Amino acid sequence: MTPAQIAALPYRPCAGVCLINSARLVWVGERLDMPGAWQMPQGGVDAGEAPEAAAWRELEEETGLSAAAVELLDRLDAPLPYDLPHDLVPNIWKGRYRGQMQDWFLMRYDGPDEAVDLDAHVREFSRWAWMPAAEVLDHIVPFKRDIYREVLTRFGLL
Repeated sequence: MTPAQIAALPYRPCAGVCLINSARLVWVGERLDMPGAWQMPQGGVDAGEAPEAAAWRELEEETGLSAAAVELLDRLDAPLPYDLPHDLVPNIWKGRYRGQMQDWFLMRYDGPDEAVDLDAHVREFSRWAWMPAAEVLDHIVPFKRDIYREVLTRFGLL
């Protein structure tokens, strides 16, 4: 695909969850399909689904934590976009999107770590950890680093 073709593509609607614990550490999982690449729970917003509903669904699918165990603390006032590197566009989401437009939600979980179940749905992460926000940025794929910095800053974690 040419740069002009990519620029003409829409963004994929997405919801992301910045899940913290009582120590203000951030939950991140290492992607099964990209060893060494960590991310916060996130995923596409289905047709007709509200971003907040998608955030709760993604959180439960990726961590096994139910809405009853987690508290919603905040939400960014507008979605944030990120672009995929051009070489990835044809291979991700069948080349239909240039990147994602992400609605972000800050949530807190204060329960036991044993309640996290990476196999609650289709497993996406090989492992997970609580990390200080600054350390999260060191583990994120480079093309998501700026958006993660923005999310963590706006939620007062950096």
